[in-house]
Order: sequence, then C-alpha cells, then structure tokens
Amino acid sequence: MKKMRYFYNPKTLNYEKVEVTWVNKAWQAIGWLSTAVIFAAIIVVIYSTYFESPRERQLSRELEKMELEYELMSQELDHMNSVLAELQERDDNIYRVIFEADPIPGTQREAGFGGVNYFKRFEGYKNSELMSEVEKKIRQMKGKLVVQSKSYDELANIIKKKEDMLAAIPAIQPVSNKDLKRLASGYGYRTHPIYKSIKFHKGLDFTANRGTEVYATGDGVVVRADKRRSGYGRQIVIDHGYGYKTRYAHLDKFVVKTGQKVKRGELIGYVGNTGLSTAPHLHYEVLKNNRAVNPVNFFFNDLTPQEYEALIEIANTTNQSFD
Repeated sequence: MKKMRYFYNPKTLNYEKVEVTWVNKAWQAIGWLSTAVIFAAIIVVIYSTYFESPRERQLSRELEKMELEYELMSQELDHMNSVLAELQERDDNIYRVIFEADPIPGTQREAGFGGVNYFKRFEGYKNSELMSEVEKKIRQMKGKLVVQSKSYDELANIIKKKEDMLAAIPAIQPVSNKDLKRLASGYGYRTHPIYKSIKFHKGLDFTANRGTEVYATGDGVVVRADKRRSGYGRQIVIDHGYGYKTRYAHLDKFVVKTGQKVKRGELIGYVGNTGLSTAPHLHYEVLKNNRAVNPVNFFFNDLTPQEYEALIEIANTTNQSFD
C-alpha cells in the first residue's frame, strides 16, 4: 500500500493528498545521505586538525623524546670536543715539544669531512637542522680522532727511537773510576809525552794497570777491533748510531770482534800499552759525525753532580798526555 501524505494548499485553503513514490523516497534518501557525509567530513577535518589520534599522540611523544636525545647528544659531543681540544693542545705544546716533533698543522687537524651535498639527505624533516648539526659534529670528531690517533702512533715510534738513542749515546766512563783518580789527561791542547810539543789531544787518558777491564760506554756495533793504526796500538771502535762513535786505544787485548753488537757496560777489552804510548793507560775518544768531541760531557750516567763537577775540573787541568 502506498504511503499517503498531505500538505496544506494556501490557495484552495484545503489539505490535499500527495502520493509519495519510490523516486521521491530515493531522492530524499540521497539528500539525507549527502548531508550526513558532508557533516561527517567536516567533523573529521575539524577533529584531525585540532585533535590528535592515539597513534599521533604516541608519535608526537616519540618525536619529542628524539629531539631531547639529539639535544643531549649534541651537548655530549661538545663536551667530548673540548676534551679532544685539550688533548690536541697537550700533544702540540708538550709531548711533541719534549720529543722534538713538529706540531700538527691546524689545517690537517680541521680537515674537510665531506661534500657540500652530504647533508641533503636530512632536508625535508621537521628537525633536519638539528640532525644535520649533530651529524656534522660526529663526522668532525671522527676526523680529529683519526689525526690524533696517528699523532700518538708517531709519538710512540719517536719515543721508541729516543729510548734506543738514549741507550746508544755514550754515557759512562770506560773504566772503573769511582775515586776519580784514574783520569790523567783531558781533552784539548796538551804536551805530547814523546815529541814534547803542544798537540791537540782528541780524547781522555785513564791510567790503569795492564789488564784492567774496559767497558763499552753505550749500545752499538763494533766496527774496528785491530791494531792496524800503529799510533793507537790495539784499538776498538764502536758505532753507536745517531752519529756517535767511541774509540778505545792502546789496549792489551780485546774480547770482541768486528760486527759484534755490544751493550753499555759490557766488557770489550783490557788496558794495555800498545802503540805510541808511554805507560799502560786507556785513550778514550767520543766522535760525533766523525769529529772528536770532549768525552767528559758524556759521563752523566754513573756520576753524581758533585762527582761530575770534580771530574770536569780534573779534565781541564793542563798537563802532559800519555800518547
């Protein structure tokens, strides 16, 4: 049965019957549905604009936490960078000065760390500037740490060489001389015992009985152990490296051979009276780059400061040499 409806006609002043067809119902339903959809869309837009969903609230909290973590990371990187700067300062002005190494140029410590487009991957994000800054600090620090690590490796090698050099440089007396009474003639112009003329004496003369032990004054390699030079008689020459050599002359005999490695304090021979010599003694020379230097300056390892001063005074006494 069709549903009947009535409406008031003001012209006829009567209620007139209106028949509702299915077409009218369809249009009416479409109208209500459209209105509902429009209102629903408006509500969704308003809600999504002014209200957060649970998922959005969770993401927002995670984003805030990430921002805080980045800020803390940036602060920690600043602190680490200040510590690294102090290490660099000590490296350049203390360690490298002590071990006679050139400071690392600032341009090398602050070397580049990437192309100009490296940080483009962070563009478009809400916190792109913060992320780029942290990434920049990390890459800068990595570069500085690489340079500093190489610097420490270099210093370690220098220290090792310094240790070897300190062990090689002549630093003790070649014979036992605890009472300082064996040093008979010093370095410099002295009266020659045979020719009775003033000649330059290239070393020190230690008086001792024939057979007194003679010791290497530094680590090195024996490059001569012979008597080919008649003036020195039986002699030993040790090459210590770093430009240093020592000569031990007028020996009675030696217990080392050419090419042999020796250590400081090792027995190498015995005092004698061979060559151009007037009495048993040891003639001792120190050569730097094949030029004779005063050996008294190389006795700092087995003497107290007072003993060293006394020995220098004895060495400077003008007298007659033994060879």
